[in-house]
Amino acid sequence: MLELGSAAPADAPTDLIKDTSEATFMADVVDASMQVPVIVDFWAPWCGPCKTLGPQLEEEVKKAKGRVRMVKVNVDENQMIAGQMRVQSIPTVYAFFQGQPVDGFQGAVPQSQIKQFVDKLVAMSPEDNGLADALEAAEAMLTEGAAEDAAETFAAILDEEPENAAAWGGLIRARVAAGDLDAAEADLARVPAAAAKAAPVENARAQVQLARQAASAGPLDDLRQKVEADPSDQQARFDYATALHAGGQIEEAIDQLLDAFRRDREWNDAAAKAQLITIFDSLKATDPIAQKGRRRLSSLIFA
Repeated sequence: MLELGSAAPADAPTDLIKDTSEATFMADVVDASMQVPVIVDFWAPWCGPCKTLGPQLEEEVKKAKGRVRMVKVNVDENQMIAGQMRVQSIPTVYAFFQGQPVDGFQGAVPQSQIKQFVDKLVAMSPEDNGLADALEAAEAMLTEGAAEDAAETFAAILDEEPENAAAWGGLIRARVAAGDLDAAEADLARVPAAAAKAAPVENARAQVQLARQAASAGPLDDLRQKVEADPSDQQARFDYATALHAGGQIEEAIDQLLDAFRRDREWNDAAAKAQLITIFDSLKATDPIAQKGRRRLSSLIFA
């Protein structure tokens, strides 16, 4: 095991084993882990043990035949990811499933231990049974506006796999899209503990919260005039942002909340920051509006 400082493992099929970056980490790891466990290998070209561990991991991943995937992070090129994951030495390996880290180890380990590590992840991975196709079909229905049909499909998936976080998130979002917030909140309360903190459920939870706020949003023009008349009126700006979001003007709502945070980050127990995070959580991690907004908020926080 080497302390971090300043040849990559061998190439492998891109659908099972791939390199990632700060721009694609959420999609490659967190989003992908909603379907199967994803192993994240933190390595560097100068790390001797990494040259042994990487190929050994890849070999076991290939044997799993799609039940596990692997993502490689070059820490020299992606220091932000390494920092966020608190990687202090390499090689370091994490495993993600259902959007959350579930296992990991540091340093070079015997091949037998690597096999046990991968086998345990394979055991977590559900058999397909057509559920991946059903999830994709339900998401397509939701995108096309067929919220009730999508809800029925997500519910059918949950009958087969009661702890499927992606299906729970989809069902709750379908309720929101249909305008039935009471049903959405009831479904949130029924999510099993094993899936309650997974990214798709948190995404749906944020959408329910924002939908509730939208129901009480004031007239957009009146709120805009109040902000223009008194730019220091934080409550008016917050309400204006709520109305903008309710009207589908998400980026404009983020702009107003960022302005509110810049003016007084502690106003109303940091309400602007909390609302921004709720909006970001309601969007897919790969959404460019969310990514841009998170970067702008981070720059304000650390300015």
